[in-house]
Amino acid sequence: MFGYVVPCKLELKIRDYERFKAYYCGLCHSIKKNHGNLPRLVLNYDMTFLALLLDALEKDDSQIEKFTCALHPTKKKLRFHNSKPLDYAAKCNVILAYYKLLDNAEDDKSVKSKLMSVFLNRYIKDKDFKLKVKSYLDRLYAKEKKAVSLSIDEISHEFADLTGFLMSNYFDDNYEFKEILYWLGYNIGKWIYIIDAMDDLEKDMRDNKFNLICSIYNKEEIPYETFKPSIEEKIEFILLSCASTCSELLQQLPINKNQELLYNILKFGLMEKIDIVFRRSELSNAEPL
Repeated sequence: MFGYVVPCKLELKIRDYERFKAYYCGLCHSIKKNHGNLPRLVLNYDMTFLALLLDALEKDDSQIEKFTCALHPTKKKLRFHNSKPLDYAAKCNVILAYYKLLDNAEDDKSVKSKLMSVFLNRYIKDKDFKLKVKSYLDRLYAKEKKAVSLSIDEISHEFADLTGFLMSNYFDDNYEFKEILYWLGYNIGKWIYIIDAMDDLEKDMRDNKFNLICSIYNKEEIPYETFKPSIEEKIEFILLSCASTCSELLQQLPINKNQELLYNILKFGLMEKIDIVFRRSELSNAEPL
């Protein structure tokens, strides 16, 4: 996951804005507690969403505390803690970051990414879960290598399947809403994978690197300035369809808390990211949450 799944700040109530930050800080703390200090460098907004969604399905109230952050020592902040959803999201965060670094090292021949992946690997405790994630990514990479002969749905399916697994794997097989949770994760994963490709399109074409959208739709190798306008409507339709499905699936889950925050992310946050990536928003260069 790549950090695209965030709230629309302009539509957030202050209470929900502080709540999202408390999950973000709680995830950072959980990574430190369960994996060590170094992995905190790969903290991810998408995994914050995973934690707050899974916590919203728990019936028990979340524990929250005030703390002093080393990066902001002059002001007390809030964070959730002692949370199984946060611990699970922390594990997913570290493992996904590890494989993203390996991917960067392969694509960019980045020595820095390779070294970081070696160090990060030492902090991964659940080796079986790590191998399970790898099996999904191996299928994705295999399809990427023959992308010119496949459809965008066939390739994005592999990453979507991974995120569906990550989101639903938290609960056991007897959980009544496990399938709905899988399909919610599936559509978020498909949305992330495609919007990331759209976001990187210009850079990937300039650097002659693999890009999902270019590989499938630009077989004539037309320039970026001509190609991007020709593909925007098709890509936006796919992204909007995924986002709409996510909102519909959310309404089928037994949400016990974080309702407005989750609605904001899936209704407004995803739409805002589309506008930003398509360069239609004045927030294109806005500061992160």
